[in-house]
Amino acid sequence: MKVVDHQRQTVTTERFDNTPDGIALMHKLLVKQEVPFNEHSLLVIENTGIYHRQLWRYCSEHSLPIYIGNAAHIKWSFGIARGKNDVIDSKRLCDYAYKQAEDLKATVALDPVYLKLKDLMTSRSMLQRQRNAIKVYLRELKDTHDKTVQDLMEKANEAALKGLDKSIAKIEGLIATTIKETEKAGKNHELLNTIPGIGNVIATYLICCTNNFAGKVSGKQLASYAGVVPFAETSGSSVKGRNKVHKMANKELKAMLHMAAISCIKNYPEFRQYYDRKVEEGKHSRSVLNAIKNKLLLRVVAVINKQQPYVDNTKVAA
Repeated sequence: MKVVDHQRQTVTTERFDNTPDGIALMHKLLVKQEVPFNEHSLLVIENTGIYHRQLWRYCSEHSLPIYIGNAAHIKWSFGIARGKNDVIDSKRLCDYAYKQAEDLKATVALDPVYLKLKDLMTSRSMLQRQRNAIKVYLRELKDTHDKTVQDLMEKANEAALKGLDKSIAKIEGLIATTIKETEKAGKNHELLNTIPGIGNVIATYLICCTNNFAGKVSGKQLASYAGVVPFAETSGSSVKGRNKVHKMANKELKAMLHMAAISCIKNYPEFRQYYDRKVEEGKHSRSVLNAIKNKLLLRVVAVINKQQPYVDNTKVAA
């Protein structure tokens, strides 16, 4: 659907394969339809993980603004919807784009470096889960009190564990090399490492999921994305629920931040004192941990925006 002088035009539908040849055919159609390849156009699609990368790359190379929307948010915007196929979905996306035109902002251009880092981090996480699954199984065997079976299984999995450790170490080396070779990513990575609780892994993950903070994300937006912002649950005088975080979040980032928050409480007096004070005031320990995660992300964005290392004001004052 095209909008000319804010007037809706006739909707036309075409189907293209998600391949280089399919993208080339789509390009010919856009040229034929005289679609401007500038800020006056916006291609709206759902986030489909790795499957939209070719289209994202095409838009970045041809200066065609693209909005990669959250699939759940787009789906809920339809209201009660019945039936589903490619034509119906494309028309619904057109309606969504038209209605939300004032609020939709183009996604930043694709940068292959950050996709590479993201893929490396994903591979690292997968290998770690496999390694941990094997170790958990071997620990559980100890409860059977059958030493013969336990020894047998430990020997059988020894090569697998060593192989996984070797692969993880290799991937971590590639991650470190990629960051060092990229000036902007390397600079932000160093800045993030100055924040208490933020180590190499979290710093790299934040660079990946924010495209190296290219979209100028705010602290509140990043905290909401990580699922550490409490939202009110009230309605009139009958519904007065407690504030709580939403289940829709980047759970991997949230898990990393949980470990970072625990580390901060153990190793930094500022966070230890804050935690103890809030618990004494009657706050639940998990709520306080969540507040610390929120604080960490606010500091992340502040450090990146200022392009200056984190300064512990408590130590300065002392």
